[in-house]
Amino acid sequence: MNRYTSLKQLGDGTYGSVLMGRSNESGELVAIKRMKRKFYSWEECMNLREVKSLKKLNHANVVKLKEVIRENDQLYFVFEYMKENLYQLMKDRKKLFPESVIRNISFQILQGLSFIHKNGFFHRDMKPENLLCMGPELVKIADFGLAREIRSKPPYTDYVSTRWYRAPEVLLRSSTYSSPIDLWAVGCIMAELYTLRPLFPGNSEVDEIFKICQVLGTVKKMDWPEGYQLSSAMNFRFPQCVPTHLKTLIPNASNEAITLMKDLLQWDPKKRPTAVQALRYPYFQVGQVLGPRPQSQEIKKAQARPLAQKQASESKADPHQSSSESRTSSRNQQEQQHQPLQQIPLPQVESKPGGLSHAKGQTLGSENSGSMAVLKSGRRRWGQTVTKNSDSWDELDPSETAASTSKKPSLGNIEEERSPKEQRNLNVHTFSTEDHQNYKM
Repeated sequence: MNRYTSLKQLGDGTYGSVLMGRSNESGELVAIKRMKRKFYSWEECMNLREVKSLKKLNHANVVKLKEVIRENDQLYFVFEYMKENLYQLMKDRKKLFPESVIRNISFQILQGLSFIHKNGFFHRDMKPENLLCMGPELVKIADFGLAREIRSKPPYTDYVSTRWYRAPEVLLRSSTYSSPIDLWAVGCIMAELYTLRPLFPGNSEVDEIFKICQVLGTVKKMDWPEGYQLSSAMNFRFPQCVPTHLKTLIPNASNEAITLMKDLLQWDPKKRPTAVQALRYPYFQVGQVLGPRPQSQEIKKAQARPLAQKQASESKADPHQSSSESRTSSRNQQEQQHQPLQQIPLPQVESKPGGLSHAKGQTLGSENSGSMAVLKSGRRRWGQTVTKNSDSWDELDPSETAASTSKKPSLGNIEEERSPKEQRNLNVHTFSTEDHQNYKM
């Protein structure tokens, strides 16, 4: 971690904290996720769901995992830096989004989701906080700590996703749910983009079902027989409610938008469209240019910052550089000044050897300076020839270890007991996606 400098903390969750950092080599801004639990082997790290899914997913609307580092039994994920999440984008709005903006955001979410599902995974925790943004022009799906493989065998845990975006089959404790739960969440998020308010803000699982019934009306047994079987197994009776038309609740949505949301919010998961099918709805067939817009101001600022810093350093190194080039470099630095997220107060934690320094401007992992020579020599990247065969991905056994930074925990925070006799591995293990962009699983 001595190759990155910690700038400030961006957030703190159940399973880890996220720091904003900068690469000492390129000057690129990154987001560094530091896991709270200890990891005592490289195999344990590589079996995490977040790693297993993201190392296979390379898409414009999926956050990019740049590197995985294990140092002093501490695990770090290095991601591309994104300015904010969709919740923050909505919270800061003074007026409603235009439908063209909502259409583009929804399109990007569904594009990313269709790619995730096509590659055999479903997210299980889709919510505004897990959708990272560079303004409304670019949206990426993040936090794969609860992701599962579609082909994996049930039963699954019933307590996944944040309650307000949780599908009815999950609320009713189904153990055989699959990718349609992600599409239900997209319907909830889409409605929230129009109103800037959650569609089903239940304060408990029972209240959540009641809120759904108030909007969609009580589901009929003939429309979802599996739902009635699940409710009977729980001794639960659906509240009797008359449906409220979505157009009444979301008057600023077009008829095409209402049609899409209504289909995404079907009680029966079999009746919901897939992400690919949703992208073919008339809502998106309006002649509007949809998808990421890499030339937006926010994206240009984030991408051009490292280049401006490099030009500045070259200017200092070359005293014969022309005055016009110097002025251009200075002007680029001023125009491309990055506006970071609002700083979150850092928690007061006792300093421990091998820990992570939160001091602004201090290099990560620099506390153990006496052993840095050992750490540097012990660092290795995925794909290099190593003497330990057990570090190969091909020999790993499947693991059900989950890791998520969701503020509202979806799975229990299980602390694993470790034998005090286990020696701490001070070597630094790294996996980098940068060196293997052409690698195919």
